Amino acid sequence: MPLTKDEIKSLLNDIENERVERTLSTDNTKKMSEAICSFANDIRNTKEPGYFLIGADDDGNLDGQTFTDEQLRSYAGIRNSGTILPPPAMMVYKESFPEGEVAVIEVQPSEDTPVRYKGVIWIRIGARKAEANTEEERILTEKGQIHSSSFDGRPCREASIDDIDVELFKNEYLPKAVSPATLAKDKRTPIQQMASLRLFDTRFNCPTYAGILLLGNNPQYFIPGAYIQYVKFAGTTRATKVLKENRFKGNLIMMLKELEYFIKYSIESKRPEFVSVLREEPRINYPWEAIRELAMNAVMHRAYNGNNSPIKFYEYSDRIEIDNPGNLYGKVNLENFPNETDYRNPNIAEIMLNLGYVNRFGSGVNTVSTLLEENKSNPAEFLLGDYTTFKVVVRNADVIVNGVDVIDKKSNVIVNVSETGANNDEIGTNNDGVGTNSGTNESANGTNRDKVDTNSGTNVDAQRKVAIIELMRRNKRISVTQISKALNIPRRTLFRIIDVLKSENRIKRVGDLKSGTWEVIE
Repeated sequence: MPLTKDEIKSLLNDIENERVERTLSTDNTKKMSEAICSFANDIRNTKEPGYFLIGADDDGNLDGQTFTDEQLRSYAGIRNSGTILPPPAMMVYKESFPEGEVAVIEVQPSEDTPVRYKGVIWIRIGARKAEANTEEERILTEKGQIHSSSFDGRPCREASIDDIDVELFKNEYLPKAVSPATLAKDKRTPIQQMASLRLFDTRFNCPTYAGILLLGNNPQYFIPGAYIQYVKFAGTTRATKVLKENRFKGNLIMMLKELEYFIKYSIESKRPEFVSVLREEPRINYPWEAIRELAMNAVMHRAYNGNNSPIKFYEYSDRIEIDNPGNLYGKVNLENFPNETDYRNPNIAEIMLNLGYVNRFGSGVNTVSTLLEENKSNPAEFLLGDYTTFKVVVRNADVIVNGVDVIDKKSNVIVNVSETGANNDEIGTNNDGVGTNSGTNESANGTNRDKVDTNSGTNVDAQRKVAIIELMRRNKRISVTQISKALNIPRRTLFRIIDVLKSENRIKRVGDLKSGTWEVIE
């Protein structure tokens, strides 16, 4: 629960200690991050939250600061920025006093210690904040081993150091996980270094499951389902001819490199599309960055324990399906997906961020939505009806049904919770419409969202053009999605109308689709 006014006032009047730090600076992200890291590590094991108070001087005096919602969101965003690993639990709020406002960053002690900020472990003892020394790091490592609850943090007791590629750890992973300055003075053994990164359990003298997955000589011996099965089918069902098959296996360092290369050079294809007599544009089936993001998320979020099924990466003629064991986890549910984030495998998530396969936490679905929208693709469809699996479907933007392009849905993310929608071979086989027969039968409900709009760009209703131009005139940064929702126009149709308006020299786009603006010429 957030602190009351009286509790905040008490902290302002008290001296700085291991649970309280104050600052007048409202934008010193480095200082805030170091404080968050030190509170999360809770070196003295107080089991009490720490508080970073913004807007107060060292004596606890407020200086008339005010804080906007945007500022508070930016403070909260520090948690998922990828610079503090593993991310601690924290809250951000503000309170008003006659002398001004104070913003409070409340940080809970972490059980997954040590917590690092940019590869450095920060601790706080009394009013002192400093880098942890070797002994302090050992204490935090042992504390983290005792409290580890996630499967990837548990000891793999049938394995030993001989099952780990130590040179791969030293050369490939360690320099990316720990700051160069810290490494320069680090005299510990590789086992101690791995233990500090939750890859080795010194209590049982064995790797953790995260260590086996990241560095194992043969991870599939200990976790049989820890691989990706790729199959390319000639048609829209598994009954059609198999054109290509591949298995991505081995440790994460090697497997993810191979997977990324494969997606980049084997999935995406382009062909020229006639736009006008003087212009052609590339037509892309799948933006490879979007498929890469979904595949990496599957590796990061799948259930590794008690499930020998691989991640299924199936490419059909009209879609790609990625299906991984384990549905929504923790505090994420059907109501708050995809706006909430939780981690079944926090150590694997940290590993993938350190290796550069994830840019920040909690942004994967939004990134995919943006990439697909820029490609004029259908939005990703998440089929969550089967509680044992998490499935996402991405439509081929270069598929034509009955002579016309398949239209877009009206939202950026489609969440389908129908139980019958979990059948792989049912999805996309209905070629009378968009091909999203996932068991919901929306047309029977009167919504008819998936009806193909055959209105081409050469015969567009004039009222739609006027309405679109008016929206762009009012808000030059309005997105295609916002226009689509405001006017109830499918995005595929909307793109056609926009292309016509551009060819008529009535509007033009300045910059790219994501960050540019509209300019109304008429």
